[in-house]
Amino acid sequence: MDTIICHNLTKRFGDFTAVDNMNFSVAEGELFGFLGPNGAGKTTTIKMMTGLLFPTSGRAVLGGYDIQEQTLEAKGILGYVPDNPFLYEKLTGTEYLHFMADLYSVALKDRERRISDLLSLFELQNKGGEMIQGYSRGMRQKISLAGALIHSPKIIFLDEPTVGLDPKGARTMVEVLRELTTRGTTVFVSTHILGIAERICDRVGIVNRGKLIALGTVEEIKASLQQETEAEQKSLEDIFLELTGDYEQRDLAEYLD
Repeated sequence: MDTIICHNLTKRFGDFTAVDNMNFSVAEGELFGFLGPNGAGKTTTIKMMTGLLFPTSGRAVLGGYDIQEQTLEAKGILGYVPDNPFLYEKLTGTEYLHFMADLYSVALKDRERRISDLLSLFELQNKGGEMIQGYSRGMRQKISLAGALIHSPKIIFLDEPTVGLDPKGARTMVEVLRELTTRGTTVFVSTHILGIAERICDRVGIVNRGKLIALGTVEEIKASLQQETEAEQKSLEDIFLELTGDYEQRDLAEYLD
């Protein structure tokens, strides 16, 4: 069963087309990687799917709800962590999670346990009483994800979730995302860290200049590029750079002499 469906999703800003006729679907419990160079249209697509931006045309359906026509129902089953989350600086971590629980009408009888579990999960149990203004970038990323998970969403969108995390924090984040999918949560991740995408994603979509240019498992995408005899040996990074034309091999020595 598909929990995310994008049908002809398009966004134009004047004469500029940021997202051009995007079509794909993501299955329930799938960890889907959304990859592309800067300015490719990834964040714009996510904002349309989460109801933060109106599409010029097309539609996004989440868990059977059209995000534009059934907004409250769709937003009630999703969580979203942007690449630079907005947080209320004067709230403590615990107060922020209570605030998010209020937004999603989390029952009071479940709330305290849920908040305690999430703080412990992200190793913030000793920081819950401190104001967010004193949090590091990595801690802010963690408390933002904790807030997005407070209502046990069916779908979660993450834009560059490992930015600002140390190696231990990044591993914890990856483990949490995989555990979520085993529980049936659909995880949609936009990332520049191709090694992580290759290691954890069930499928990936590669987008460039607003268009989806590749879709499938990493192995399927590799197989589609077997014009070269060693195509199957290529990494996701090699494939990404080849498809997007985002890299030109240069002799850097001449610039450093």
